[in-house]
Amino acid sequence: MTTDHQDTDTTILDTDVLVVGAGPAGLMLATELRLGGAEVVVVDQRPGPTTESRASTLHARTMEILDSRGLLDELGTPPCEPRGHFGGVPLDLTLPSSHPGQWKVAQTRTEELLQRRAAVLGADLRRRHQLLSLEAKNEGAGRDEAGRDEAGRGGVGRGGVEAEAIGPYGPVRIRAGYLVGCDGEDSTVRRLVRAPFPGRDAARELLRADVSGVEVADRRFQRLEHGLAIAATREGVTRVMVHEFGRPAAERDGAEPDFAEVTDVWKRVTGEDISQGTPLWVNAFGDANRQLAHYRHGRVLFAGDAAHRQMPSGGQALNLGVQDAFNLGWKLAAVVRGSAGEDLLDTYHSERHTVGRQVLANIRAQVELLLGGPEVEPARALLTELVALDGVREHLAGMISGLGIRYDVAGPEIHSDEHPLLGRRLPDAWLAPAEGGVRRRTTELLRTGRGLLLSLDGDGAPALRAMAAPWSDRVAFVADRPAADGPLPAGQALLVRPDGYVAWAGSGPAGLARALTRWFGTLAADD
Repeated sequence: MTTDHQDTDTTILDTDVLVVGAGPAGLMLATELRLGGAEVVVVDQRPGPTTESRASTLHARTMEILDSRGLLDELGTPPCEPRGHFGGVPLDLTLPSSHPGQWKVAQTRTEELLQRRAAVLGADLRRRHQLLSLEAKNEGAGRDEAGRDEAGRGGVGRGGVEAEAIGPYGPVRIRAGYLVGCDGEDSTVRRLVRAPFPGRDAARELLRADVSGVEVADRRFQRLEHGLAIAATREGVTRVMVHEFGRPAAERDGAEPDFAEVTDVWKRVTGEDISQGTPLWVNAFGDANRQLAHYRHGRVLFAGDAAHRQMPSGGQALNLGVQDAFNLGWKLAAVVRGSAGEDLLDTYHSERHTVGRQVLANIRAQVELLLGGPEVEPARALLTELVALDGVREHLAGMISGLGIRYDVAGPEIHSDEHPLLGRRLPDAWLAPAEGGVRRRTTELLRTGRGLLLSLDGDGAPALRAMAAPWSDRVAFVADRPAADGPLPAGQALLVRPDGYVAWAGSGPAGLARALTRWFGTLAADD
């Protein structure tokens, strides 16, 4: 476990991974690291989960992720809205999924849920801690030829990164094998590393406020002569968002707008006076669009808004960050444990940087449609026609929901299109049990956070079982038949990564050993 001791007035912590930031991305990463067997310390400046109602949407893929870790029961049954939008143009987000549509869950609840799970799994969460400095130490120091440290532990030795923080009881020095910046769009980690962050700053912005004591008609992306107005009332609180056409983003230097600014712009756009209301929360978000050139800088990695900055159009920002963390967690844990080489971390960058680039591109397109003036009306009219065509709606909904992601898992020797499920998420489907067995869903098989070799021919696939046996500590073997008329290919087998994506598919053992090695590591001589 993480070690903690005093050196004069400084608390010293030794751990495998230091996560900076306890938002949704940082907390999801902490749960996945602990599930994978890595020690983790999380530091965050805030005293607790956010009390601001920033993001309020969980998309289908994020809901599937929470389901795959057994976390949905705590959420109950949140409201689900199948209708979303693309740049304010209505868009049906329904796609094949266990949780289609968009689910209304306040960011506070998401953080509380993930914080509880991280604590149960043993993550060391340090609130009111501010990161001051970090330094990458000598790679490989104290390691033998097999890459193991003095205690015989594989993966990384202690002290890969050393960070200084200040906590409520004084200075803290944290020595970790890796550090992951999940500390938001104004990331301290990114600044300290001086990581290139190309893109553009905000030119336009939406003003947003949660207000009580007003009566405003609900509006869904209402385009008026002078701007865009949005309003929705839930439990007596009205969220208003407004943009005045042609009005540039203000230079705020980290400060939020005051309520008077929101009411002035709202009145100019809608003609309505909401100044008698009581503001509960006010902020502005611009159309800045930036992405790190590299998600990995040696022993320092980035996830969530620390890796990409974008307008949260369609609720994509929080979901993108959680999915970054879900991709990284099991990989970093495997490297820390010594069961995989550091090249596995390079697949985090290649996979999630590509997804991030695609999401930022669709958000830029949406911003033009949302915040552009009368000049964008022809494009909006055309898009409205296009979304009615076969394949267009599905493509856009797949981007926004995360259900359309397909990773290049096969490597340079194999084309990912050789099997329709290769690189895609494992479908949630019922398995027909053998006689006397228990009926179960594929999603339930992912709850342990291990890999999965799923044989769908029902006979136990002895050749596959034997081939995968040396990886049995990392990959569970399950033999079942798929339910009739389901999405799974009967008579075949699927190798599924801990994050639920199919890394190999086939009806025989060809290529399986290579896939096992690539994703679950080379076996030690005594394994």
